[in-house]
Amino acid sequence: MAILENIRKRTTVLILIIGMALFAFVISGVFTSNDFAGGAKVGSAVAEINGESISIDDFRKEVESASRRFGPTFSNTQLVNQVYEQQVRNTILDQQFKDLGIDVESDQIIEFVRTSGYAQIPEFQDENGIFNAEVFRSAVANWSVNDPLRYDAWLQDEARIIQSAKERLYFNLIKGGVGATLAEGEFDYKMANEKVDIQYVRVPYTAIADSTIQVSKNDIQTYINNHQDQFKQEKARDIRFVFFEEKPSLGDENQVKEDITNLIEDKVTNAADTTYVEKQFSNTDDIAAFLDRNSDTKYDSIFKAKSELPSIAADTLMGLSIGEVYGPYRDGDFFRVTKILDKKAEGAVKSSHILYAYEGAERAGADITRTKEEAEEEAKKMLEEAKKADANFAALAREHSDDPTAVQRSGDIGYFRQTDLGLAENYRNFLFEHDLDEIGMVETPFGFHIIKIDDKQDLLQVATLSREVAPSEETINTLFTDATKFEMAAIDAEPEAFSDIANESTYVVRPVNKIKELDENLPGLSTQRGIVQWAFNDDTKVGDIRRFNINNGYAVVQVTKKYKEGLMTPEDASATALPLIRKDRKAEQIIAAHSNMDLDAFASASNVAKSNASALTMKSPTLPGAGREPLVVGTAFALGQGATSGLIKGETGVFMIQVTKKEEAPNVDNFSTYAKTLRTNAANRVNGAVYNALKDGADIEDKRATFY
Repeated sequence: MAILENIRKRTTVLILIIGMALFAFVISGVFTSNDFAGGAKVGSAVAEINGESISIDDFRKEVESASRRFGPTFSNTQLVNQVYEQQVRNTILDQQFKDLGIDVESDQIIEFVRTSGYAQIPEFQDENGIFNAEVFRSAVANWSVNDPLRYDAWLQDEARIIQSAKERLYFNLIKGGVGATLAEGEFDYKMANEKVDIQYVRVPYTAIADSTIQVSKNDIQTYINNHQDQFKQEKARDIRFVFFEEKPSLGDENQVKEDITNLIEDKVTNAADTTYVEKQFSNTDDIAAFLDRNSDTKYDSIFKAKSELPSIAADTLMGLSIGEVYGPYRDGDFFRVTKILDKKAEGAVKSSHILYAYEGAERAGADITRTKEEAEEEAKKMLEEAKKADANFAALAREHSDDPTAVQRSGDIGYFRQTDLGLAENYRNFLFEHDLDEIGMVETPFGFHIIKIDDKQDLLQVATLSREVAPSEETINTLFTDATKFEMAAIDAEPEAFSDIANESTYVVRPVNKIKELDENLPGLSTQRGIVQWAFNDDTKVGDIRRFNINNGYAVVQVTKKYKEGLMTPEDASATALPLIRKDRKAEQIIAAHSNMDLDAFASASNVAKSNASALTMKSPTLPGAGREPLVVGTAFALGQGATSGLIKGETGVFMIQVTKKEEAPNVDNFSTYAKTLRTNAANRVNGAVYNALKDGADIEDKRATFY
């Protein structure tokens, strides 16, 4: 009662406390929202296209749906990227559809289904297997009532159908405006068929050493400013890392080898007047139970051919007798000991055959019209041919067999065992009742076979004791210690000392340059999305170091450089810009030194021989020995026969040319065929070209990296 009385006295105080707590809860929600903390929240956008948002919630549903469709073959990042590109495409095109008033009615949906793969769905077909609109409507209505899951799946398909139908209509409208005139057809024809022969002199840019061309940082910056489209860059990062791989040490290998060796021979223990014998792998009475207790792989009683045995030991094992043991031997990540339990001499037989099928035989093609009697008669003739001393059975099989698969392999059907059910009984009996190289004929439900026995192999029944060579707990602990020590030493030192500290311990430093924000695969580390996200985190600075736990070890990573989105700096652009600037300046030097010269003087002064090129066309502007030179070839067509050009700045050097022959294109009465080809080619490019143009012109804000 005293407690209740105290509560009553303090009612006003309690109300104030509760009220302040609720107010604090509301305020905390405000100040931890996106507007103040910058974090992602439910309902935020994964992208904005021309001011229109793509909801992250809807986007995640699409990613989940894609994951169910594609399964584990796609990584999460691949799924995200694929869904993103599709969402961007749909949004951009939907904006176009809205502006143009393009929509799809139910009749158009049905027509689209009729002319697409959906028409092959059995529920949409009548009794004759033909798509029927009424059957289609009835099937969908039935799903909506009796099969909600199927109906939901159909609604997703329907959304895709509507989108595809709108796209078809939109692109068809554009294709309707694509054309080519007869004049354009004539021009295209002449570009491909007018020819010119030239004599030319070329002074290659390599004639001037790069070291003689001085280029300053300001020169590179000026070149960047004048050619901005060539030097745009995305946001990127450079990193370097040391990989501490979790792998067994030499001591681990030796221990596994010793452990498996101790399991081969019987253990004999003498105690007082008694001798205890513990049977091991060589003499155990129950091989399966022994392997269950002591091996990383279980007993497999199936007889094996040589090709199914470990390749490193197969030759040796095939030569052992029953009861003999071989090992331990290293096979990949395992040490193994193998015992021969049994042998089947000639247990696997390889053969080739020539099949003569007949109408009505199993799997006979529609083109097989011969009767059974005719097939047997032809097979008997082929048997005589195949048995001739100079016969080439493989060639006969390729030419005459009715088995298309065997024809591709010259009649060879590979090895079969007596227990294999993949062969007809008569065929299998022939293989195991006849000797190597014998040729005979048998009848099966598939027709008449001319069979040649190509090879016979023994089969072995083996038991294999295996132990995986894996890192021990001590090795794993040592690896963790080494990675941590290196991380701490690198963090405590100057950022530039990362490589020096690694070299002191003989660790290999691996650089990875120009990582993009949405990359996930790092050379040497495979899929490491976490490392990429850390490198692009706003709080991560150049020089920062962090250790990451990865699937098979640890990676100590350092960010070495950041690239901002926009134009490259002179340092970043130098690898691309320097050769281009040098080429321009070399061209200026060559032209200045050889102005006012004719062809012979230019060749003589440059100590270069004259060359010839014939049958050049504007559609293939390539000079033998010089490569693609469109400006040089174009200049040749602009000159008259016998005329000589001035100095031309080409792709690979400075040229001077003389036209030795010009050949007009053969006369054509009508250029409609060429115009039609141009129209067709242009129409085929519409879908891709139009979308790419819309995408290039769109204002797209990509926020994927915020969520993934």
